[in-house]
Amino acid sequence: MSRRHMKCLAGITVSTATALGLAAVPSAASGHSDLVVHPGESIQSAVDAARPGDTVVVLAGTYRESVLITKPGLTLRGTGERTVIAPPAAKGAKKAKAANACATGGNGICVLGTKSRTVDDVRIRSLTVSGFDKSGIWASWTDGLSVRRVAAGKNGTWGIAQERSTRGDFRHNTATGNGDAGIFVANSVSEEGGATDTGGTLVVDNSVSGNRIGVTARRVRNLVIDGNTLTGNCSGVFVVGDESKPAAGAMTISGNRIVENNKFCPATPRLSAIQGSGIVLTGSEATVVRSNVIRDNVGSTPLSGGILLFKSFVGALNTDNTISRNLVQGNKPADLANRDTSGTGNTFVSNTCGTSVPAGMCAG
Repeated sequence: MSRRHMKCLAGITVSTATALGLAAVPSAASGHSDLVVHPGESIQSAVDAARPGDTVVVLAGTYRESVLITKPGLTLRGTGERTVIAPPAAKGAKKAKAANACATGGNGICVLGTKSRTVDDVRIRSLTVSGFDKSGIWASWTDGLSVRRVAAGKNGTWGIAQERSTRGDFRHNTATGNGDAGIFVANSVSEEGGATDTGGTLVVDNSVSGNRIGVTARRVRNLVIDGNTLTGNCSGVFVVGDESKPAAGAMTISGNRIVENNKFCPATPRLSAIQGSGIVLTGSEATVVRSNVIRDNVGSTPLSGGILLFKSFVGALNTDNTISRNLVQGNKPADLANRDTSGTGNTFVSNTCGTSVPAGMCAG
């Protein structure tokens, strides 16, 4: 694209934003604009006015709306935890829920593409999204979505969630007190099917506490869960597969600190009660669980313990998983537990622990 053409696009963006009462600052270097949203203004109006490559900067304040992003290359940037996106007050809730598909779904921020046209390279930065009925951030049919320094708390289902998407990058976020998983990566939430390849999605250096499950990877393959701190959940990390092919797995869970996930969560129609679970693999294959610190996860449910292999609720087995070089101590009823004795090729190597089921899986 020529420099002249880029300047024209920037001018169009500024004109559109100005007509809506928004402050837009063009960048001569890139041809893109920053659209600045002040308290009392609409984030959605700025997103609608923006063009691919623009940045919507949301200043500190509370914005009671849901935000729908369907344009590639857009950046939504707050100014830290004081930029808060929350549900509308009860008086305007009915009207707000009809505003867009994100609001109708009960979500805070949505990045939504389609099967034929994904929404690529959207970035969400430095804000709080809290109190929504479903998810704080919900993404479907995206590629390269990046979410960093976001606080997602007290949402009804998931804090930050992605389905049918590839190459997600979730780093340095805080997910606290959400009804299900703090961070959730899945093939699809609306239909059954084999695990999909996430293209190397990264869940890295997040702080996740007080949720039902800290991080859930459901019917997906090829991702990394690394360097996260997970505490106070019912379970730290849950890898979920079923009998469909390909199986869930081919992922790496490494370098995480998973401590005292002792909140009690009652059984659901699909899963037994959970308490005191560090890492649980169900129906997984070729997953590497390496160099994690897993301490003091204590409970008396079938899924309690430090690292567990457990046959999935539909009977899918774990195969060819490697659990190595983990520090697993103070977990009850056991630090390591292979409760999927029909699974094959699963190995426990060089783990520092005190108790295992069956006995003999701890180093030394």
